[in-house]
Amino acid sequence: MKWLYELMYRYSVVPIPYDIGPREELVSLVESGRAKPCRAIDLGSGTASNVIYLAQHEFDVIGVDFSPAAIEMGRVRAREAGVEVTFIEDDLTNLQHVNDTFDLLVDYGTLDDLSTPQRDLYMKNVLPLTHQSSLFLLYCFEWELRWWERLLTFLGSMAMEPGEAERRFGEYFEIERVAGGNSGSSFMPATATYLMTRKENQPI
Repeated sequence: MKWLYELMYRYSVVPIPYDIGPREELVSLVESGRAKPCRAIDLGSGTASNVIYLAQHEFDVIGVDFSPAAIEMGRVRAREAGVEVTFIEDDLTNLQHVNDTFDLLVDYGTLDDLSTPQRDLYMKNVLPLTHQSSLFLLYCFEWELRWWERLLTFLGSMAMEPGEAERRFGEYFEIERVAGGNSGSSFMPATATYLMTRKENQPI
């Protein structure tokens, strides 16, 4: 999938589906005061809308993406917005350049795009970026996979299955579903957004 995203961000060969500004669940989290200015990371920063929004609200934020074109786009847009954001090209299934912990982690449509083995590697690499009381905002497509989708999960996926977020994160996080439901599309029929709080005294 990396080649596809590289084409999307560099040449706009495919319309960029995520270029819609900061996501409403993130905006709500900040405006409600549940997430206050802190050290934050966007796991798959893409068009940089979320990191720019966070930087505009005094967060110390890093954007990580495996696409060099997305990283360059993010840097240009952050300069144009007049904010400071650190962008790092890295692979969330094999992190080489990020080894800190963060108070707020944001994933909008990254984990659900991975194959099952890649999701396991993502968990292994991303969980160490959290500490007690870290907040983790996870947005994903979520539905019962259709038979043909199940045949392709070793290559990649478009969605997580109901209960998968709880299965993957429940040992380490208190999980609250804050949004989701029917997307209005028959092809990608449902979404879910989870706000997760890292449990105390639960080592990774």
